[in-house]
Formats: sequence, structure tokens, C-alpha cells
Amino acid sequence: MAHNGTREHMLELRNVHSYYGAIHALKGISLTVDRGEIVTLIGSNGAGKTTTIRTISGILHPREGQVILEGRDISHTPAYEIVKLGVAQSPEGRRIFPRLTVLENLEMGAYTRNDPQGIAEDLERVFELFPRLKERRNQQGGTLSGGEQQMLAIGRALMARPKLLLLDEPSMGLAPVLVETIFETIVEINKQGTTILLVEQNALMALEVAHRGYVLQTGQIVLEGPAQELAASEMVRKAYLGEE
Repeated sequence: MAHNGTREHMLELRNVHSYYGAIHALKGISLTVDRGEIVTLIGSNGAGKTTTIRTISGILHPREGQVILEGRDISHTPAYEIVKLGVAQSPEGRRIFPRLTVLENLEMGAYTRNDPQGIAEDLERVFELFPRLKERRNQQGGTLSGGEQQMLAIGRALMARPKLLLLDEPSMGLAPVLVETIFETIVEINKQGTTILLVEQNALMALEVAHRGYVLQTGQIVLEGPAQELAASEMVRKAYLGEE
């Protein structure tokens, strides 16, 4: 994707330092996500990927640095306000409401909205993206398979009609055939106009669908560039693609 002067950063992190108690989890992270892009953040466990997502979504606030959304500093904005500004998150570990039905879970995703017609349209869109969810719309979330719960978590995030979708480890624990499906859907969601920041341990799949990527190690970005370049980089191949 060519970058020209007219593209604007939807999201920008500037020298962000985040802590869990005394643990310095993010050590000066700077990254950008432009409107219409899929940007991936790859790295091993404990690299700080989830911390980055939490810092963007307002669950954590940076001790230093800034999180800028569409030109507005949201570094200390409460999480519920950030949702209203158009950022939705599909969290790691598919945290859905197990006792609510699929339909109720999806409706929960639209809780900040009051446009019944738009909500109905988005529900149809989620069912088109994930026909499995349509078949199981009256089933309790807790009775779904892992893959279906992942679809539900992404679907629920989409019901907020976000400008920016944060996906945290969507392939985690899924069978390879389902991973394919999830990633094909991520591409489709992006084509329909949603900007995506994808945090993923499955570096190979992430770099196949992303436009650009950042490699995170122990709270710092060690490499960035177009996804194809990262996929070809020796460091990435050795560290994340399991090559000797």
C-alpha cells in the first residue's frame, strides 16, 4: 500500500511506557495505524502485545508517552469512552458471556448505540461473515466450540461498528482449518472498511494478511516494515517462523 501525504494516522502511539505495578511492560513504543490498514504486532509470549492493546483500549494508561486516536490524545481517557470513540476490542481468550445466547452476546456489542436499523444491518453482516453464528444464534455462548467462540468475540466487537478493531490473538488454540477461516474473515472485515490492529503469535498468518507489521520483544519494537519484508527477514524467520 503506497503511502502518500493524504493518508492520516488513525492511531498513533508515541514513546509509550506502560507498567503493571512495578513491572515496566512497554518501554517506549511508537507505532502508527493508518485508516484502512491491517497492521500486525507480532512477538512471543510476554513481549508486551496484550499490554499494548490494553493501553490503546484504555484498560491501562501509559505512565509516559501518548496514545493518539484521530488526532486526539486518549492516553488517559476511560475505556468506556474509547469504545464510544470507535475502538472495539476482541480480547485474548475469547471472553464472551457464556450464559447469554449468541444473539444476546452480539447485542451486548452494540450497547453504546441507539440506531436500531443500523444494529439490525450489522447483525446481518455478522451472520454473513460467520454463518455458523447464525445457525447457533439461540444457543448459549458457553456451549460453542472454541472456534465459534472466537467468531462470536469478533462478531461482538464488530457490533459496535468500530472505526478501529483491536484483535488480540484471534488464532489462539484453534485448529488450522479454523485459523484459515478467521483470517479470511479478518481480510473481508478490512475490505468492508474497518481498520485493524492485529496482535498475533502466529506470525506467518498475520504477515500474510497484514499490510505492515511491527515486531515486539520485551516491551520494545525491534523491527518494522511492510508485511512482505518482515516475512522475508531472517530475524523473523528464525524467531517466529521456526526456521533454523
